[in-house]
Amino acid sequence: GWLFWRVMACGRQSGDSKRQVILFILCVCVCQTGAETLRYSLPEEMERDSFVANISKDLGVSLSQLAARKARVVSEGTKQLFRLDQNTGALTAKESLDREEICPQSDTCTLVFKIFFENPLQLIRGEVEVRDVNDNSPVFPEKEMVLKILETASPGSRFPLESAQDKDVGINGLQNYSLGPNPHFSLATGTAKDGVKYLELVLQRQLDREEQGELNLLLTATDGGLPPRSGTAHVRIVVLDANDNIPVFDREDYEVRLAENSPLQQLVVRVAAADPDEGSNGEVRYAFTQTSERSRQLFQLNPTTGEIRVVGNLDFEEAKSHKMVVKATDGGELTAHCKVQVEVLDMNDNAPEIALTSLTASIPEDAPPRTVVALFSVRDRDSGDNGRTECSIDGDLPFSLTPTFDNYYELRTNAALDRETTAEYNITITATDWGTKRLSSRESIFVQISDVNDNPPEFTQELYTMSVMENNSPMLRIGRMKATDADAGKNARVNYALVRQEGKDQPEVSVNSENGDVYILRPLDYEKVRDFEMIVLAADGGSPPLSAQAVLRVIVRDENDNAPVLLHPAPDSSAAGELVPRWAPSGYLVAKVVAVDADAGQNAWLSYELAKATEPGLFRVGLHSGEVRTARAVTERDAARQRLIVLVRDRGQPSRSATATLAVALVDGFSEAHLRVAEEVPAAEPDGPLTLYLIASLVCVSALFLATAVAAVVAKVRRARRSGTETLPTFPTTATESDAGSLPRSYVYDVCFAAGTVNSEFRFLRPLFPCFPAGLPPAPGELRSSVCSQDAASLGGD
Repeated sequence: GWLFWRVMACGRQSGDSKRQVILFILCVCVCQTGAETLRYSLPEEMERDSFVANISKDLGVSLSQLAARKARVVSEGTKQLFRLDQNTGALTAKESLDREEICPQSDTCTLVFKIFFENPLQLIRGEVEVRDVNDNSPVFPEKEMVLKILETASPGSRFPLESAQDKDVGINGLQNYSLGPNPHFSLATGTAKDGVKYLELVLQRQLDREEQGELNLLLTATDGGLPPRSGTAHVRIVVLDANDNIPVFDREDYEVRLAENSPLQQLVVRVAAADPDEGSNGEVRYAFTQTSERSRQLFQLNPTTGEIRVVGNLDFEEAKSHKMVVKATDGGELTAHCKVQVEVLDMNDNAPEIALTSLTASIPEDAPPRTVVALFSVRDRDSGDNGRTECSIDGDLPFSLTPTFDNYYELRTNAALDRETTAEYNITITATDWGTKRLSSRESIFVQISDVNDNPPEFTQELYTMSVMENNSPMLRIGRMKATDADAGKNARVNYALVRQEGKDQPEVSVNSENGDVYILRPLDYEKVRDFEMIVLAADGGSPPLSAQAVLRVIVRDENDNAPVLLHPAPDSSAAGELVPRWAPSGYLVAKVVAVDADAGQNAWLSYELAKATEPGLFRVGLHSGEVRTARAVTERDAARQRLIVLVRDRGQPSRSATATLAVALVDGFSEAHLRVAEEVPAAEPDGPLTLYLIASLVCVSALFLATAVAAVVAKVRRARRSGTETLPTFPTTATESDAGSLPRSYVYDVCFAAGTVNSEFRFLRPLFPCFPAGLPPAPGELRSSVCSQDAASLGGD
């Protein structure tokens, strides 16, 4: 025992669980050799909770270790006879022990128990010998025994007597007999081959019926206890007249083998005794003598035929053999005796018994293989192969059985466990014996697998796309992100959070940490932010926590919250002035209204319409282009000043609009119209060097244009003189076409500046056409202008 605890202490100090298991197995082997067995003794009939031993002192284990390691005592069999107090270390008897009741047919009575320790698992075997006390007196089966003896019996004849029974054993058992004083008989005792003591009455002196027909003797049986106990029986001797022949059995000993499951009334054996006398002296009757009460309960003897039959349930585990003595008596009261020994054969009539000693009801799913889950023992009361057992586990489960010692088995894991696959196991253990007709028993062990945080949360999508209308209300819920965790309990409790990204502004969204609801914190503006992405983290409640990420994309939907904005004419001007010649035909481009809308989609699709005009039928506006053109040719009856209001409208719901005001002057000549318009335009304040740069650029371009025009005219005149044909000068088409931009080739736009201004203003002036002499028609595709070349020169001078 000292070696066992020293080795286990070294295993605990090393901190290596594998080494500790190996040391434990070595210690178990040492225990098996008999080095560790606690032996105690206790007298029977002690009071309840009587002290047996101090386990703490005998094993050298402190009381704190007894409690911490959950030490407990388990007796063999179904009845627990002992109790271990973890607070004091005392081993006590749970009840008063009666040796005669516990071990009725054994000279020694030893009770086996085992002490179990956990963390680590250890087992100590112990024995308690229940010592016999002299608490039973010898008892004769009959208080009066009657012997009928012929008067002709010769001295030295022996007559068997019923032996007394004493339930005590050893020195407390039956020791001797004594016979009351008398002149005819003495006692003789002996021991049979099987160790059973027998008692005989010996005739010392010839009987004489005529002298004394009956004798009364007192037989006393005494045990060896202190003080001794005794029992008495009366022996009545009836002296008979002479009977020449006594019954004679065909055998002195009958030996029979009988199966323990023999049915009732089955014939065991038939004993037979013959008496050659005639009449009543030859009639033989049979009876049991010197036979235990238990045997009399199991077997029945027919007094006439001598047949012995089974009348009780034979049990090999209770008694392996039964010995009986049969007495044959003839009509003359002469007797003979024979012995009958019945050997009970063991049959496989007891199924194995499974006794669960230790069980771990819950183990973590990350428990390594070979983890001990339970410890149990298997017991079969049969013998031989009928008592050999084997154990197995039903089904394909990640568990295995490992035999240890004394028919104990360990239930261990043999593979990795996964609670998410199987959260609990109902393990059925089957114990089967090796009998010809194999018997088995089952025991179910319920083991739960506790959760370990080994699964991170999983989002249902890698990318969540949600949309929100701009100008939303604060804290508007727009959707939910969902992540699941295969674990259980707090390991499956998912919390959501936004991942802060360096270099990015404060997020516009918030995620509910418990349910993943997504909220917009403040109103959004589609014109500033059309979409954005955030990373959402889902973390479980394990230790350490596991997490997963998903991308949240928020798309801002446009709302028609912006009205069209006019670029031309400028919205801050009171009215834009445009010049239209009196001879302008239908479709003449007067001006172009340019507007934009900051919205998107159909909210930004613009349409133009003429809302109001001085002459409603004179002008029309392109629905999508915004071009203002004449709807018919201008006539002399039309008013010289026209005012147009153009409505620009988007297609949103509801739609938004803006208006542009155009002032149109119908003029006969370009010069006077230009002057008139120039005089009406108010002077503007200087606006810095930009106007100066524009003026310088315009002067350079104008000078280049004039030089090119002059050169072209000179070249034209020279060619005309050479050819002898007089032609009129014209403006180069390249100049007019290249400067026209996206306008029709027939129109050119002049840039003019009002006196004293530094702001550039682009105005639609009248078309620049070359001057033709009176009477000459214009070239095809050109329009006749009434403005002469000197007017153009004067305008250029201005």
